[in-house]
Amino acid sequence: MKYLITVIVVITLVAITAYFWHQNRKSNTNERTAVTKDLAEYSVATFAGGCFWCVESDFEKVDGVVEVISGYTGGDTKNPTYNEVSGGGTGHREAAQIYYDPSIVSYAQLLDVFWTHVNPTDSGGQFADRGVQYSTAIYYHDEDQKNTAEASKKALNDSGRLGAVIVTEILPAGEFYIAEDYHQDYHTKNPVRYGYYREGSGRNTYITDTWGDDAIKVLNKSLCITSVCESQRPSVSTLGFVKPTDSELKELLTPIQYKITQRDGTERPFDNEYWDNHREGIYVDIVSGEPLFSSTDKFDSGTGWPSFLKPIDYDFVTEHNDYKLIVKRIEIRSKIADSHLGHIIMDGPESNDFIRYCMNSASMRFVAREDFASTEYEQYESLFK
Repeated sequence: MKYLITVIVVITLVAITAYFWHQNRKSNTNERTAVTKDLAEYSVATFAGGCFWCVESDFEKVDGVVEVISGYTGGDTKNPTYNEVSGGGTGHREAAQIYYDPSIVSYAQLLDVFWTHVNPTDSGGQFADRGVQYSTAIYYHDEDQKNTAEASKKALNDSGRLGAVIVTEILPAGEFYIAEDYHQDYHTKNPVRYGYYREGSGRNTYITDTWGDDAIKVLNKSLCITSVCESQRPSVSTLGFVKPTDSELKELLTPIQYKITQRDGTERPFDNEYWDNHREGIYVDIVSGEPLFSSTDKFDSGTGWPSFLKPIDYDFVTEHNDYKLIVKRIEIRSKIADSHLGHIIMDGPESNDFIRYCMNSASMRFVAREDFASTEYEQYESLFK
């Protein structure tokens, strides 16, 4: 009996020891929980901005953002751990995936949050965290995001606001590995430790010195740094526009305007209204009046058609595959009136990735900058500052 009791005691002690060893081991392993929240209905953006605790914290403040997940992306290592990534050599960056409602906040506005909360001119990392694993990058999920990101980067570079060239890479999104559980919502789980880290890293000082109150305005969506704000974008309701019938359009438009906008025509080079127009202003749709292009992006292509580097906003136009000449081309149409405007031609400046928006004068109306104050286009004065 005594031997039996001893065996039972030993087995019990072994079981208790094994339980606590397992619990301790579990608490020290890299536990990761799959995201269970249904996010399929939302759009996703992926940014690398140094410490993902900070990136997550900043984007969670944005109205319209429903979830931010910290993780790793950009490298070849499968299922990397925090220690592997932070040590370098995996090719991964610390990053965050932002799930957002595009009816509340646009991708362009998320880019403004990104630009104003990192130092995009630093190629060696971010603030106190050094190494490629902490460098900045934008990972696009489709061509619209790519185009918007490139235009946003160019606009900020051209503004000279940062005093140095932006080195942030714009790359296609790849596999995103969710970081360990203790990294998720770190700023709320460990507010004191996070606060000390963030302040000591120099991030807050940089943001304040570079952007001041503008960083807060961007978070509140009351200021757009590199894009036209969502509230400024034209819509059917704000323009009060109802497209006329085909017979009405024939009466309202000249024959050449009708042929180009409604029948996808092309006007003659060097024999159109705006090919050599050098005045400051914007070009709007001839049918609806929706803003399309700015003279700030117009350049002399030598082709005899109005040529632009980009639209005022990529959301103002739509792209369509065109095989009328057998070879594939990208047709550009206005978003609201659905007017044929022209095509993207790949013979533009090398600095613009050879992209040229080749437009027809007859599909547009020019609004001079000096006339903005007396029209509904006054808000676009900001394009010239």
